[in-house]
Amino acid sequence: MRHRSRSGSTTPVRRLRVVVTDVDGTLTDADRRLDPRAVEVVRALEARGIPVALATGNVLPIALALWRSLGLSGPIVAENGGILYHQNQDGADVVERLTDRRLALAAFRKLKAAGLPVRRLFTDRWRESEVALEPNVSVAAVRRELGDGGVEVESTGYALHLMETGGGKLPALERALSYRGLTPADCVILGDGDNDVAMLRAAGFGVSFASASARARRAARYVTRAEFAAGFVEGLKASGILD
Repeated sequence: MRHRSRSGSTTPVRRLRVVVTDVDGTLTDADRRLDPRAVEVVRALEARGIPVALATGNVLPIALALWRSLGLSGPIVAENGGILYHQNQDGADVVERLTDRRLALAAFRKLKAAGLPVRRLFTDRWRESEVALEPNVSVAAVRRELGDGGVEVESTGYALHLMETGGGKLPALERALSYRGLTPADCVILGDGDNDVAMLRAAGFGVSFASASARARRAARYVTRAEFAAGFVEGLKASGILD
């Protein structure tokens, strides 16, 4: 796949101050294994004083372990935006639950009662704000069954997420950045799933991947030639935030 830049140039319009990245498919290889190239790059960014934030569908325990292992300083948007983790000015851990899981659980029960063969992910036992399903049922079928019942359905390519309407990665990220006096326009944002689309559109420089969903590619300012973590490095270079 050929890369593209909507502006015809990869030069950022404004100074980019933060990197926000998804995890699976961006910092990893095709088998969801963390790629050493991505590790090296995020550590180099942090060493230069550029915070790296995670925005993932993973549960907070997984995301926080990765955050600490990589030595990151940006916030964590976990559970597809239902959970926000950051540190306050005193360095204390702060966790905010932004959506009501009871609505998602009720939606899951409705799907089961309707006879859809939905199955919750193994990691769903640790979720606090949403329900994540194995991607064995189409998004369209789930949306058709739930209708407009106060629950949104989003796909990461790895799971289907049921979440209270109004949630998602972008609102959580906006909240996290506001504590630093920033907005998504100050960020390079990298993502590959439908659940990253809103963030990519709001980004100062949005990067998606040759391996990404069609919607994510359309939403990004730059689409990489390389896939997965190699694309992560390529996209950061295209943004100008990485030499």
